[in-house]
Amino acid sequence: MTAQYVYINDTFIAAEKASVLITDLAIQRGYGIFDFFKTIGGKPIFLQDHLDRFYTSARKMHLTIPYTPAELKAIIAELMEKNDLPDSGIRMTLTGGYSADGYQLPETHNLIITQQHFLMNLDLNTSGIKVVTYDYQRQLSGMKTIDYSMAIWLQPFIRENNADDVLYHNDGQVKEVPRANFWMVNEAQEVITAKSSVLPGVIRKNLLSLENHPYKIVERDFSLQELDHAAEAFITSTTKHILPVLQIDGRPVGDGKAGKISSALLNLLVEKVRKN
Repeated sequence: MTAQYVYINDTFIAAEKASVLITDLAIQRGYGIFDFFKTIGGKPIFLQDHLDRFYTSARKMHLTIPYTPAELKAIIAELMEKNDLPDSGIRMTLTGGYSADGYQLPETHNLIITQQHFLMNLDLNTSGIKVVTYDYQRQLSGMKTIDYSMAIWLQPFIRENNADDVLYHNDGQVKEVPRANFWMVNEAQEVITAKSSVLPGVIRKNLLSLENHPYKIVERDFSLQELDHAAEAFITSTTKHILPVLQIDGRPVGDGKAGKISSALLNLLVEKVRKN
């Protein structure tokens, strides 16, 4: 199943005919933002959270979305109706726009909304992932930009270390993975995610706001040294929900298996998704 239509600026257009000019700052300088949310059974999940972050990213990047949130919701609803993909991922991209000199930011930007088939697995992936650490602070970390240059450049490094992804730290302070927030469960059973200089993930937000559970879920900065003693670790993202991290820099996390707290939190999160 593939999407028949995409939305560019004021027009729904056949996906195979969609294009932007090469003078766009997204092409010339990699300047732009995006957000991505999923639909399950034809229902957008945490859409308002994604829209809030999209508008916040635009404002911080000096970009203007030419629609109100209500108007954007209506456009998304029409795109979903046209494509008829109940289980999907929808990406909203706002590019820098067409720049005469390839550097100056124009007043008008390009809004692109695409949809693709995506079937979300709501069960815990007990196979988990392995990560390798790397000292790097993502620039403009509070905004969801289209700049993933470092993450792509590090692909050979990740493969050489027999890992699935990279975990950024800044001078020993744990941050995030390129496409997800990172969490650890310490020996005191606290569930912790980094507080400063990371992307405010939507699943991260909804995990922090979970209610009626026995766990202490906090955002605070922590070090690689503290992470060495973690009982569990996992990442959160729109496409993964909660995915256990079983190995860091070649060493097992805890007993090297998906943890009970990670599993319990996923169950609570899925319950929240279903009520969304």
